[in-house]
Amino acid sequence: MDQKTSILAIVSIIFAIAAFVAIFTGSPILGFLLALAAIPLGILGMLRAASPRVSGGILSILAIVLGGVGLLVAVLGMIGMIIL
Repeated sequence: MDQKTSILAIVSIIFAIAAFVAIFTGSPILGFLLALAAIPLGILGMLRAASPRVSGGILSILAIVLGGVGLLVAVLGMIGMIIL
């Protein structure tokens, strides 16, 4: 049986990583939006990975966790931009 990685899982992890890149290059608003998008995409990827023909469950879980952490860091970054 040939398993294929869920496209949603791949996109969600890319969005989560891109969120951190955006945050740490000085754009916490873009990072917030990317992290916010990574979470539901990760959830959908995890649901898709429940099928025995599709893999990507670990990627989806990682994207959800990174998306959540990215949201927190982005909010702190936006607060920092407002204060400073």
